[in-house]
Amino acid sequence: MTATTPNAVSSTAPSAAPAWGRGIENQRRANLGDGTYRNPVMGGDYPDPTVLRVGDRYYLTYSSFESSPGIVLWRSENLVDWEPVGPTCPEPWGSVFAIDLVEHAGRYYMYIPFMPTSWSRVDAPTIAVMWADDVEGTWHGPIDLGLRGYIDPGHAVGEDGERYLFLNGVARVRLTPDGLGTVGEVEHVYDGWHYPEDWVVEAYSLEGPKHVQRDGWHYLVSAVGGTAGPATGHMVIVARSRSIDGPWENMPTNPLVRCTDAAQPWWSRGHGTLLEGPGGQWYVIYHAYERGAQGLGRQILLEPVDWTDDGWPVARGGDLTAPLPLPGGGSQQRPHGVVLSDDFHAPAWGWRWTFDRPGADETARAAFTEAGLVLAGKGQDPASASPMTVRAPDRSYRVEVGIELLDAAGTGDEPTGAGTTAGLLLFFNHRLFLGLELAAGRLQAWTGGTRTWGSQPLPEGTRALELALEKHEHIVQMYYRTLGQTEWTHYPLTLECSGYHANTANDLVSLRPAVFAAGPGSARITDFRYRAL
Repeated sequence: MTATTPNAVSSTAPSAAPAWGRGIENQRRANLGDGTYRNPVMGGDYPDPTVLRVGDRYYLTYSSFESSPGIVLWRSENLVDWEPVGPTCPEPWGSVFAIDLVEHAGRYYMYIPFMPTSWSRVDAPTIAVMWADDVEGTWHGPIDLGLRGYIDPGHAVGEDGERYLFLNGVARVRLTPDGLGTVGEVEHVYDGWHYPEDWVVEAYSLEGPKHVQRDGWHYLVSAVGGTAGPATGHMVIVARSRSIDGPWENMPTNPLVRCTDAAQPWWSRGHGTLLEGPGGQWYVIYHAYERGAQGLGRQILLEPVDWTDDGWPVARGGDLTAPLPLPGGGSQQRPHGVVLSDDFHAPAWGWRWTFDRPGADETARAAFTEAGLVLAGKGQDPASASPMTVRAPDRSYRVEVGIELLDAAGTGDEPTGAGTTAGLLLFFNHRLFLGLELAAGRLQAWTGGTRTWGSQPLPEGTRALELALEKHEHIVQMYYRTLGQTEWTHYPLTLECSGYHANTANDLVSLRPAVFAAGPGSARITDFRYRAL
């Protein structure tokens, strides 16, 4: 098939980004500055990480789901301090599931599962490929590989020099030499490792096969146990063979990584990639939920791996309560990462802002100006408005923003903008969110995805406010003030959000700060501020 227009990595990503979680932004530094690090290495919802080493630098991407633009690339020199390069796919074909980022013969590839959505170009799970000659340059594609009904592609090169894709199940298909097509039929090649029947897991769900070669062995690193559900479900398993064609021998000490007790700090540990880190030390990088903070989504963990004399990997992070040696040694905190606060003078798609349930051209609703973001209204309420969301990395934080209601012509006049609302939310999905909605002369609270019975009257004609949400663990307080005021007024309602997570809503996302505009007009949104507490 012919590729779509080549995609350049976004130039809106910072070339020298401020420190990940500098003091006013995020207090959960991974790099502790004393020669050690603490997990997570990327706080917030970054599921299904895939990592590629290019020289002395590492590149990472993850499941971007319905983000448009999507498939955001990150880079690091030590696997701990990450900074965004930018989104590589301006118009994904659907919801993006677990990717494999690889290099072959000097060219870079991303094998991508696109899932059907209300707006997607695909009507079944579809595997596609994008490629680039420079990992930070122009990405071409997507190109349809003609694979339907599969997810979680994992690229491999056999001892025969042929290229393959492993798929969930675990199945396998051969690729053409250029990696942009398939040859022959999909075949089932591996049954996985079966855990004891008395283990408490969500489902077997053999998925996420990643291939790595070491000392003449082919290793398959897969996930079983289901990605949410019980804390003890998800896990990383390993098998090996001398041939890409098998037979595959399961590791005697499987699983490589698993939460064995719900009292441990990280739950549902799975979907791992094995790779060699700085200085020759091996690591497994994977995702997990934080105990007591499942609303943050699946965060990225990094764990050192040693090899036994007979060639099996052993993860040595334990339950991850103690700091671990910083990859590559040294003790300096490196100035990588992102700041979540935004003045809206320029777009920051993918690595800061993403739309919920976007259309393919959703970013056209947003105009970035010196006076702030002008966001065109969509739908009739927060649920149908495709809010702009940002991933929260902290258990407790405060967000503030300025909101001004505009009419369809972009002014503050009432008649043609009647019915326009806008606000600030903590948003899990269109069925489950909370926060404040400003309408002309009225402030309305939402909780559990529904309007509350009461609302807060405002002085007649009020169309501009500053709003704030303060989340202390699971307790949420809401505040507002008119522009120019110094004192905040507490909205007379206190909310609780411990149930805003995947096991409640059956959606593998996270609770995110969000702004929205609904109705026929638009809203000017200014000075978004995020501060960890």
